[in-house]
Amino acid sequence: MFKSIQFKIVAIFVILILTVTVVMGAFLTTNIVRFYNNDFSLMMEQVFTDSFVSEMTKIVLHENGPENLDNVVKSYIGQLGIDTYRFYCIMNADDASVIYTSDYELSRNLDMSDNIIAAMSGARGNSVNTERAYMDYAVSVGEGNERYIVYIRDTKDELNGITRNIIYVVIQSLLVALVITILLAYLLSRTITSPIITLTKRAERIAGGNFENMPVSDSNDEIGRLSNTFRYMSSALSSTIDEVNTEKNKVETILQNMTDGILAFNFSGELIHINPEAQKLLGASYIGGVTFDELFKELDIDVKIGDLLYIEHDKPIEQISSLGSRFIRFSFATITKDEKNDGVLVVLHDITNQEKLELSRREFVANVSHELRTPLTTVKSYAETLMDTSFDDVSVRNRFLGIIAQEADRMTRIVRDLLTLSRLDEKRSDPVPPEIIDVQAFVSDIVDRMSISAKQKNQSISYKRMNPVGEFVTNRDKLEQVIVNIISNAIKYTPDGGKIDVYTGKIYSDIYIKVTDSGIGIPKENLPRIFERFYRVDKARSRDTGGTGLGLAISKQIIEEMGGRISIASEVNKGTEVTVTVPT
Repeated sequence: MFKSIQFKIVAIFVILILTVTVVMGAFLTTNIVRFYNNDFSLMMEQVFTDSFVSEMTKIVLHENGPENLDNVVKSYIGQLGIDTYRFYCIMNADDASVIYTSDYELSRNLDMSDNIIAAMSGARGNSVNTERAYMDYAVSVGEGNERYIVYIRDTKDELNGITRNIIYVVIQSLLVALVITILLAYLLSRTITSPIITLTKRAERIAGGNFENMPVSDSNDEIGRLSNTFRYMSSALSSTIDEVNTEKNKVETILQNMTDGILAFNFSGELIHINPEAQKLLGASYIGGVTFDELFKELDIDVKIGDLLYIEHDKPIEQISSLGSRFIRFSFATITKDEKNDGVLVVLHDITNQEKLELSRREFVANVSHELRTPLTTVKSYAETLMDTSFDDVSVRNRFLGIIAQEADRMTRIVRDLLTLSRLDEKRSDPVPPEIIDVQAFVSDIVDRMSISAKQKNQSISYKRMNPVGEFVTNRDKLEQVIVNIISNAIKYTPDGGKIDVYTGKIYSDIYIKVTDSGIGIPKENLPRIFERFYRVDKARSRDTGGTGLGLAISKQIIEEMGGRISIASEVNKGTEVTVTVPT
C-alpha cells in the first residue's frame, strides 16, 4: 500500500500542504513578533524624546522630583500603552529600587535587565531582545544625586495570545486543507493509477497465460498510448507463445512416447529434463536435484560433463551399465547453442532383452555342451575300448554295449526335452485337443503307476482327496507329464523307506495338486533357481539318477501356459512340497 503510486501522490500533496502551512504560520508569527517589538520601540522613542527627557529632568531638579515625575508619566499612559500587560516604574538610579509603579504586583522581583543597567549608567536602555519573555525600555532622568529611572515593561501576554490564536487558526486551516488535499489528491491519483492498475491486472493475467482481447483505449495521453501498445504486445505475445507451445507439444509428445530414456543437462551439469522412460529406467532415487557428475558417479560410469563439453569427439560416446536386473546403453551427445556446447543430452536404451538373450544363448550352449559331453565321452570311451580290445567274455562286451545304449538314451532324453522347451518357448504345441478330466481318477491312476517305482525303494506313496474337486477341461497329456515329473523327482530324491503323499483339492475356482515327500530337501539358497534350465542342486546325484535338469523348467512352462502356477517349499533333510495350481 505505502509503495503504491496513489499513496505517493497523496503523500506528496500532503507534504506540500504541510510545508506551505508551516512556512506561512512561521512567517506570520515571526512578522507579528517583529512588528510588536518594533511598535513598542517606536512608541517609546516617540514619547521619550530628548526634549521630553530634559523637561522631566527639570521637574526632578526644581520640584518634588519623584512624585511630580510619576504624575508626568501618568499623563502619558495613553501614549505609552500602559494596560494590564504593560506597566511603568519610577526607580532610584542608584540601586534600581522601585519608588512608584502602575502595577505593584508586576513590579515585584524585577530582574536587572540590560536596559535597566544601561539607564543606571546614564544611557538610554532601548535594546531589543526577542528571546526574552518581556519587552522593556529605560531612560535616565535628572542629574547628580537627584537621578531617577523611568522604566516601561511589557509582559508580552498580549503578543503570546495573538501568537496562539494565529497558530490555532493555522492548525484549523491546515486540517481543512489536508482533508481537501487528500480528497483531491486521491481523485487525481485515481485518474493516473486506475489505468495502471488495469494494465497490471492484465499483465498478471498474461503472466498466467490468459491472453484475452484487450479493449482499445480512446485516450490519447501517455497512459492511453501505453495501454494500446500493451494490447498490441499482448496479441503478438499470444501468437508467439501459441507457436512455441505447438512446437513444444510436438517435442514433448515425441519425448513422452519414446521407448528410449532421455536426460538433458545444462552447461552447469544440472538436470533440466527427464522423460518417463528415463525415470522408469533410473528409478526415483536418481531424480531431483542431481547433477551429471553425481548421477554417473553413482551409476559407476566413468564420464564427466567437462570431458563432453570441452573435448571434441569423433563419434558419440556410448557405455553399457547394469542397473539392478537391467542392462542400459548410455549414449552421450552435446547440445549446441550459438555454435558452442551448452549442455549434454543422454539417451538411455534398455538392452536387457538383448543381453539376456545373449546370456541365455551362451549358457544354453555351455549347458548343452556340458550335458552332451559326458555321455559322448562315455560312448566314445567304451566304443574305442570295444574296437581296440578283443573280448572273449560276451558278458563284458554286452555290459559295455549296454552302457553305450544308456548314454545314447540319455542324450535322446536331453534332445527330446530341449525340443519340448523350444516348442514351449515359441508357443508351439502339438494339436492335442483339451478333454474333460476327473481329477481324482486322473491323479489316482498316476499314483498307482508310480507306486511300482516307489516300492523298488521301499517307499510308501499315497493319494488323499482334501475336498471334492470334480472335473475340468485341460490338456491331459501335458498335465500328466508335469505330475509324473514331480512324483518321479520325489521318488528319486527320497531315501529308501521314505514317504510320499499326493493331495488334491479345490480353493475357490482353482484346483491344486500337491506332492510332499520326506526326502533330502533343497537348501534355501537354491530355491530361487530351481526352475532354471539345466540347474541341479546336486549335479552328480542328478546325473546318477538320469536327470537332465530340464524337467522342472518344462513343468513350469506347461503350467504357466495353462494359466496356472507351480511353487516349491523345502527344508533340508525334512522334505519338499511341490504345489501345482490350475484354473478350472
